[in-house]
Amino acid sequence: MMAAMAEGERCGQLLRAGHPLVSIVTTEEAEAYETVMSASGSAGAHVWVWSLLDGVREAAKGDAKPIGETENPAAGLYWLSKQGLPAVSVLLDVGAHLDDAHALRALRRLVDRARQTGGTVVMIDHTEPKPGVLKAHATPFELALPDDDEVEQIIRRTLKQLHREKPIEIDLSGPDYKMIVKNLRGLPARHARQVIRDVVSEDRTLDGQDLNRIMALKRQLVAGEGVLEYVESPAHLDEIGGLDRLKGWLGQREKAFDDDAAAYGLRPPRGVLLLGVQGAGKSLCAKAIATAWGRPLLRLDPGVLYDRYVGESEARLRGALRQAEAMAPIVLWIDEIEKGFASAAAQSTDGGLSQRMFGALLTRMQDHTEPVFLVATANNIEALPPELLRKGRFDEIFFVDLPGGAARRMCGGPV
Repeated sequence: MMAAMAEGERCGQLLRAGHPLVSIVTTEEAEAYETVMSASGSAGAHVWVWSLLDGVREAAKGDAKPIGETENPAAGLYWLSKQGLPAVSVLLDVGAHLDDAHALRALRRLVDRARQTGGTVVMIDHTEPKPGVLKAHATPFELALPDDDEVEQIIRRTLKQLHREKPIEIDLSGPDYKMIVKNLRGLPARHARQVIRDVVSEDRTLDGQDLNRIMALKRQLVAGEGVLEYVESPAHLDEIGGLDRLKGWLGQREKAFDDDAAAYGLRPPRGVLLLGVQGAGKSLCAKAIATAWGRPLLRLDPGVLYDRYVGESEARLRGALRQAEAMAPIVLWIDEIEKGFASAAAQSTDGGLSQRMFGALLTRMQDHTEPVFLVATANNIEALPPELLRKGRFDEIFFVDLPGGAARRMCGGPV
């Protein structure tokens, strides 16, 4: 089943189950709206849509005239709450207006009305809604990134549309086509479409020579999110002196991410924690691991996760980990992990944000099934929360010390 169909079914289950309030936080508003409309159609529900520009209108009628004087958030929500029939009320970016007491009260009344009539209020916002009172009633719904089948459909639909606009030439072998699908994994549908359009528009051709261009565009898009960063990993394990135990451990698991490994019931390793003094080569080891295993290396900087808005930091972390899983198999590098989560080990002064962020990371580390190998580096083990060092979080913990005499001789340095 394609991802879009699965998304619509998951959302439809929430509507049929009578969840009074569903919250979707995403920058892909069009994809979220399409999912809700598909789910509403399968559930046979009448749909109203509110936005700041148009006010309330009927979603089923694309040219329906908006209800007069409902552009104001409080007025629009109040109007919806007066409707007696069960319906799905889709609210676009209403979360930004809930600082107003009238709007918040109108929304709470609308949610109560939905609960009484068997309807559902669906909030689609680009940031986490601020009022904490909503979290007690809201059911979060996360949009999954397109899987391989969905990526293939996106490529084909985009190419057909481009060919109708102006003929294009396609010269792809089977392996090249599979590689394009693989390279577009982890991107939202909108970005995947745009990458194909950018590549084809240059010469009206799509062939094997476009693979590098597609990968470069993907790196730009991932870097534009500001959380994950593609890292070139030219380092090799042979260039690192010493660390024989780490090298041996990695060598034994080199094939663990191959497709054949799953057929034999082999589970890919979760990751390693590299401890050591500054300048000992922990970052170099992370790059060398990705090179040795032939996997892309993505770096997650914990410092850029934190945002001034309540809930936005956790959303950034969840989104980054979800995107990393969609790109699997990869090596995910969290550099200086203690700087991002050290406050979780002590009495926090940030309102519990560090503990929530740390809890989200631990849950993902424990539950993820995608082949994402986590390499975390840390300079100060005392700053790390004890839960992170518990057996099972990482497969192994290695200490990266300054090189000894034998390692320096191997690298040609002074002894």
